[in-house]
Amino acid sequence: MYRHILIATDGSATADKAVSAGIEYAREAHARVTLFTAVPQQRGESEMLMRGALSAEELERRTAAQGREVLGRAAARARRAGIDFDLDCARSGYPAGAIVAAAREHACDAIFMASRARTGLSALWYGSQAEDVLTSCDIPTLVLR
Repeated sequence: MYRHILIATDGSATADKAVSAGIEYAREAHARVTLFTAVPQQRGESEMLMRGALSAEELERRTAAQGREVLGRAAARARRAGIDFDLDCARSGYPAGAIVAAAREHACDAIFMASRARTGLSALWYGSQAEDVLTSCDIPTLVLR
């Protein structure tokens, strides 16, 4: 039985399936949850930081605000379910790496996430974050579609 699960979401309808399954599992198992989102890096942020046009504090504030926006609905659902949960977000150009890092940082023993199940050229172009988590992590991962 898992005691602390990381539920990764980007706020999409597909990711909502993982949020639902993770919250239900946590409620039944009396597990703790970390709701996590990887906030996408914006083009030019690194350059703006280096030139001083954007401060690290402002970038952190923006990341937290974007994370709260994505995680708000999931947090409300977790609250209604009466489960113990935390929120976390990280700005990342590589969501799979951020998900694995967050799961390790929070000492999670399972990950719940969704997959868009892209195929063909779409899969080649965008890749699969779920596949990358599965192949780069030894934490049990449930992928929902």
